[in-house]
Amino acid sequence: MGILSWIVFGLIAGIIAKWIMPGKDPGGFIITILLGIAGAFVGGWLGSLVGMGSMGSFSLGSFVTAIVGALILLALYRMMKKA
Repeated sequence: MGILSWIVFGLIAGIIAKWIMPGKDPGGFIITILLGIAGAFVGGWLGSLVGMGSMGSFSLGSFVTAIVGALILLALYRMMKKA
């Protein structure tokens, strides 16, 4: 997948992460989307390291790892903004 595909993929992952982890975020919806895009990259990279999906193709494994990456980044962002 190209970079544009991963951005769209991350956007969807960010929306799903926000749906899974609702609440008031310090940065609002735009920050959540950006965290979703970053989470898709991080999750895709980590998933490819452990053999659960790859960054080169769309699969259920890569979608799950993108969502997990977005959830992790969203949780870390919330913890950092609370402190």
